[in-house]
Amino acid sequence: MIKIIDADRRHFSDFGWLKTYWLFSFSSYYDPDNIQFGALRVFNDDVVQPGMGFPTHPHEEMEIITVVLEGEITHEDSMGNKSVIQRGDVQRMSAGTGLTHSEFNLASEPVHFYQIWILPDEKGLSPSYDQKRFDPVSWKNALCPVASGQDLPETVAFHTNATIYLADLDDGKDIQFKSDKSRRVFVYVTTGELKINGQKVRQQDQARIDLESVIRIEAAKPASLILIDVPSCRGWGYSGDTLKGKRI
Repeated sequence: MIKIIDADRRHFSDFGWLKTYWLFSFSSYYDPDNIQFGALRVFNDDVVQPGMGFPTHPHEEMEIITVVLEGEITHEDSMGNKSVIQRGDVQRMSAGTGLTHSEFNLASEPVHFYQIWILPDEKGLSPSYDQKRFDPVSWKNALCPVASGQDLPETVAFHTNATIYLADLDDGKDIQFKSDKSRRVFVYVTTGELKINGQKVRQQDQARIDLESVIRIEAAKPASLILIDVPSCRGWGYSGDTLKGKRI
């Protein structure tokens, strides 16, 4: 099952300094039918103007991953980290029991980045930080894992049984991703146009995929994408035995 959500159905907010698309309920945007997708809780497509940014604010019990597409943003946090995140960089904060941080665009050009929040497999972790730089060649006509909680080598590590991939596809190139009923797969098209198992997915569209054992992604035009493989979270709620009930 593949659900395509058109770009114009994203929630857009313009704060002047920040132009952002919220793909899931976030801040003042609330949709009870669009809270999360498996363990994926937030996907924000942000552009921040020069000299502006997010002042110091708190987080807890969340894996927060930032992927910069253009420009750079400066991060500073209560753990003592201060870093510049640029194109090709992937950053992860595990908020755990609590931290504060700020993000400012100290450059002369706007910065465009994705911020992704994924629910951790375990609560009460100590806050931590990781950041790596990747050569974009590594995701040319291939799915390249950049952040993962599945013990994949040379990725930014986080604390969920999930993986974030990037890909840049030439016209007509295709890749495959294998999945199963315990997983959910989210795809967001950064540029270009794809066919996912034959369904057309255009620039800034998203595909939310369930119960597909093989996912074939073909570039109908030169395209770039981000793919997020997460646990389905179908185990939340009552077990089958509980639902059988019991007479007292």
